[in-house]
Amino acid sequence: MKIAVACDHGGINLKNEVIKYLKDNGYEYKDYGTNSCDSCDYPDFALPAAEAVSCGECDKGIIICSTGIGVSMVANKVPKVRCAHCHDCYCAEFTRRHNDANVLAMGEKVIGTGYALKIVETFLATEFEGGRHQRRVDKITAIEKKYCK
Repeated sequence: MKIAVACDHGGINLKNEVIKYLKDNGYEYKDYGTNSCDSCDYPDFALPAAEAVSCGECDKGIIICSTGIGVSMVANKVPKVRCAHCHDCYCAEFTRRHNDANVLAMGEKVIGTGYALKIVETFLATEFEGGRHQRRVDKITAIEKKYCK
């Protein structure tokens, strides 16, 4: 599994910890930046990571800013991306089980590193249940197709 990883300046410390976690646990990843604490614009980094998931270059994505809100808004504009903004393991688990989310957004300023890594672990380890949930994901895809002509 290949993971797209990106952040802005507000998420760089957590992104570096996530990358260490991915390396330590045998995940392949691609770092879409930023790699500096200098102020920057989160769309410049969240968008390429989301596009990598959308086109299949990466299987999943993890994007980070101060709150996780901005990067999640960007990612959810990209066709085929279902980005979930999660700050607990329950949401990370059920967004995979029920929504087949393929991108995880988190906020460095609102969650501790240790717990964030548990969220990443949960998100990456949980499979989509399909069944009745597939029907709902298909409805999300239909909405996307309606507005992304």
